[in-house]
Amino acid sequence: MREGFRDDLDRLDERLAGMTEAAAEAMRLATRALLTADLAIAEQVIGGDSALDDQRAECEEEAYSLLALQAPVAGDLRGVLAVVYCAEKIERMGDLAAHIAGTVRRSHPARTVPAELEPVFSELGDVTAAMADRLTQFIRGGGVEGGYAELSRSDETVDALHAKVLATITSANWAHGQRPAVAATLLTRFYERFADQTVSVAKRLEFAATGALPGSR
Repeated sequence: MREGFRDDLDRLDERLAGMTEAAAEAMRLATRALLTADLAIAEQVIGGDSALDDQRAECEEEAYSLLALQAPVAGDLRGVLAVVYCAEKIERMGDLAAHIAGTVRRSHPARTVPAELEPVFSELGDVTAAMADRLTQFIRGGGVEGGYAELSRSDETVDALHAKVLATITSANWAHGQRPAVAATLLTRFYERFADQTVSVAKRLEFAATGALPGSR
């Protein structure tokens, strides 16, 4: 029974890894749509968000089934509960990528952000998608210890880019008016929240693996 239970946990982990892959790709595509004003790509991201919602539901259903049928304890219990927690966070990451794509839809055919901010948003997209990629590697490779610290450092980079956007749109040299400033503020917040979710997932995965919250050992 224990071997079968381990197989079930491995399948749950693979479902979770598939979700992080999808979230990373959604962020890449949403950023591409943002920087190119590509409505077709934006619609692809928005339309694909429901698939991630379905994956979350499937993860939760399988996890709750294991809890009911196997009554896991200790590390196994932490692992199953972590899947439920992380699936919700990763699904939220997909929502945030879809929000970015939604701004492209609303602004089309105009570009959402001025050219001077495009390099910052390009970097935001690269960093946040890479954070989701690392989550996939942690889940599949099992090397989750240290993942929280690594992604926390990446999150600091995102915070710095967020601050850079805010400094730009509030400076005396900003010449694009209120609407682009509001759009940039919302967009950078979506990227920041995406990064925050990856850190939350990494923290829970590390706790599930070690039994101790990162930073408390």
